[in-house]
Amino acid sequence: MNTRLTWICHGATAASRKALFPLDEPLEDKAVEEAGRMIAPPRADRIATSPALRARQTADALGFEAQIDQALRDCDHGRWAGRSITTIGTEEPENLMGWMSDPEAAPHGGESLVDLRKRIAGWMDGQAVLDGHVIAISHAAVIRAAIVNVLQAPLSSFWLSDVEPLSVISMTSNKQRWSLRFQH
Repeated sequence: MNTRLTWICHGATAASRKALFPLDEPLEDKAVEEAGRMIAPPRADRIATSPALRARQTADALGFEAQIDQALRDCDHGRWAGRSITTIGTEEPENLMGWMSDPEAAPHGGESLVDLRKRIAGWMDGQAVLDGHVIAISHAAVIRAAIVNVLQAPLSSFWLSDVEPLSVISMTSNKQRWSLRFQH
């Protein structure tokens, strides 16, 4: 039997609109309304959410009773959390460029992209052995790491995918490999 994984990116926050590295901020009111109008994916065997408030609020707005899963937490941006990427680029241009060009770098004191991908790949492997349909409400960075993992792409491609708020990305696993699944 196969495993189907439906990723849902949490809704927009004031921080995401301002290009800030996230803290544990709530959804914008408009994002709650938009999530409530989304057509929910079909039945799921498991529904998991990041522990972040914005992800839990998205799950609630979708009408899901989701279990919190620490593995689905956002990338740890360390001391950059709550600060704008523009400010970091001005104050720490070498650190920002290093983080964006070296997947093993974590100049902010948080999580490297290598570590993020390992965490998400491990979580996905754990889901693949369970069969059925799982829905995961998480973050753009987490979903990009999952895409890179599925495509077996170099981590430099992490920056080439835009995952918008409330995006839905589907994947399937036959226990030997994951595939992206495009639907209409």
